[in-house]
Amino acid sequence: QVQLVESGGGLVQPGGSLRLSCAASGSIASIRTMGWYRRAPGKQRELVASTSSFGTTDYAASVKGRFTISRDNAQNTVSLQMNSLQPEDTAVYYCNAVPPGAWGQGTQVTVSS
Repeated sequence: QVQLVESGGGLVQPGGSLRLSCAASGSIASIRTMGWYRRAPGKQRELVASTSSFGTTDYAASVKGRFTISRDNAQNTVSLQMNSLQPEDTAVYYCNAVPPGAWGQGTQVTVSS
């Protein structure tokens, strides 16, 4: 099993920055892809960014150029640096690891003045 614990959410003004972190534990040797998803109020969960064990990354069009995902295999962590945050980025952000398809508990990000 893989356990994921997120941290770093909070309240920020439009144009501000936040950094989310996710620590993985358990059967981490099997993990190939780690990513961040988000679910905004009234919307479906969507992929924000992902990174593979080969170092490739993928971003949602809405966050390209503003968000950066990074992975530290030695520390078993994945981070999401979020810059130029906008109110539409408000959501609960979830860390994900595949395999086995594990999810963290989620961390709230609120962008508001």
